[in-house]
This record gives sequence, structure tokens and C-alpha cells, in this order.
Amino acid sequence: MARDDKTGIFEEARPRLLGLAYRILGSRADAEDAVQDTFLKWQEIDDMAVASPAAWLTTTCTRRCLDLLKAAHRKRVDYVGAWLPEPIHTASDDNVEEKFALTSSLTTAFLLMLERLTPKERAAYLLHEIFGQAYDEIAAALDVQEAAARKLVSRAKSNVGVDQARYQTPRERQEELLTAFHAAIHGGSIAGLSALLSADVKLTADGGGKAATVLGVLSGKDAVMAFIAERLTEYWSHYRWETADLNGGRGIILRGEGADEIAATVSFGHDAEGRVADIFIVRNPDKLAQLKGPASTELNFWSKPNRDRC
Repeated sequence: MARDDKTGIFEEARPRLLGLAYRILGSRADAEDAVQDTFLKWQEIDDMAVASPAAWLTTTCTRRCLDLLKAAHRKRVDYVGAWLPEPIHTASDDNVEEKFALTSSLTTAFLLMLERLTPKERAAYLLHEIFGQAYDEIAAALDVQEAAARKLVSRAKSNVGVDQARYQTPRERQEELLTAFHAAIHGGSIAGLSALLSADVKLTADGGGKAATVLGVLSGKDAVMAFIAERLTEYWSHYRWETADLNGGRGIILRGEGADEIAATVSFGHDAEGRVADIFIVRNPDKLAQLKGPASTELNFWSKPNRDRC
């Protein structure tokens, strides 16, 4: 196979590999590293001996992600404060229902839910439930027997429980929330926002020890609203607000004086009644760096490999 054809096969698979890697790792930077490592290995192998390039690329990328995930978990032992996945730009397309599984599996709430799983359970669950891989393909990717792959997916489903973390409230409701949040910070009117929060709403902030923020998780409407009214109205009123599609839903990017200075992102998790169950704030500058470029859409697609091409 010519090198150009070989590169073309990889580039066609890249969006799917990047989407898989991000969901496993929760970090865009680490996901890109995993995909690049996969590309380098793909360039080195004798592709004539590969029966299915799509399966080979998925297997190689998954195994590299598992290696990186183990290293990431070791680093989180010393992480300062709460850890949240790295926020990413995502495209919105309300008219394409088949993309729901992919966009909903990018939410911060869903990615945090995956933290309950072992690395292999996490990979098996994503490969089967989100990317439509057959059990024999999952077994090959994880170097286990097919029966073991089935057990991994089954255990993952059991540990995850009811898939409430993937609930997406209608876009109109999300826009109403952004308006109410802005009014609470800038107008001093908190009643509108309070009415949209669940009684047991939680606020989690990730500063990584590099930006000032609340260290513990705030629980309950009273505690969350007090923090917003007493702290955020003072700290955030001078930032420029930009609404954006973040992790499959509508969110907020707070910008400082410089054109590329991003101070924080805010995203939300919702319950089945459409109320806000979680408020996620990321202030760690390392996790905000990827948002300085143009919005990216490639993480929304490729639920299944293109077997005709690969």
C-alpha cells in the first residue's frame, strides 16, 4: 500500500480515534498524544499483514489510552482540589438525532461517571455502548477472551447504573439557564437561577492548585446560591462572557482582558426533570489552553468505523 493511501486511511479514522481517546482519558492533550502515538506505530507496521486497518487502529489506540490512563491516575493522587475533565468545544446539531449518543457521552457528568469504572471496564463500555464495537473486537482490543469482554461491559453497566448523566435538557432550557446565570452574576437577581436548580445541586471547581477556587464540592441549593451571590458576583463581574457549546451542551467561557486569556469555563449537568444537578467550573489554566484555538467539531462523529473504506 502506498504511503499516501496509508496516511489517508489513518486520517479518515482520526476523528473516531480522537473521540474514543478523549472519552477514555478526559484530556484533549492526552487524547491527541495517544492518537499521534497510534499514527507513528501505523506508519511503521507492514500494513499488508493487517486484515482490518480499522480494528488495528482502534486496538492500538485503546491500549495506548489504557497506559496513559494508569499514569494519569497516579498523578491525580497529588492533584490539588477536585479534578474535572478538560473542557472541549463541541458542535451542536439539534436536527441530527443519531449524534445524541456521541454528544451526550461528552458531558462532564458522563465522563465523571466513567471514573467509577476500572480502566478496562471503561474502555469496554465505551467501545460497545458508544462506538458500536462487537464483543470479539473488544476482546481483541483489550487482549482478553470474548467472554471476559462481555463481563467487562456487563460490570460497567452495573457500576454506571441508570444513565442519568447522559440526559440532555432541551436547548431552549439551556439558554434560559445561561441567561439566568448571567443575571445572577451581573444583575444581582438570583431568583431566576435558583428556580432552575435542583434541591441537591452540586458545584465542583477545578483549579488544579494553579488558580484560586473553592477546593471542596459545594452541595445543596442554599450553599451553591450563597457562593454564587457572595463570591462569584464579586470575582466574575469584570470578565467578558462568551456562550459556547462545551462538552455537548451550552456553557460559558469567561475571558480576561487579553484576547487569548481564558479565566474559566462553566458547564452544567441536568437531571431528568431538566433541573440543574451539577455546576462544573474549570479554572486550571492547563486545561483551558486548548480552548484558545478555533472550535473543533471532530469529537462529535464516528460512532462506528467505516469498514468499506478501511
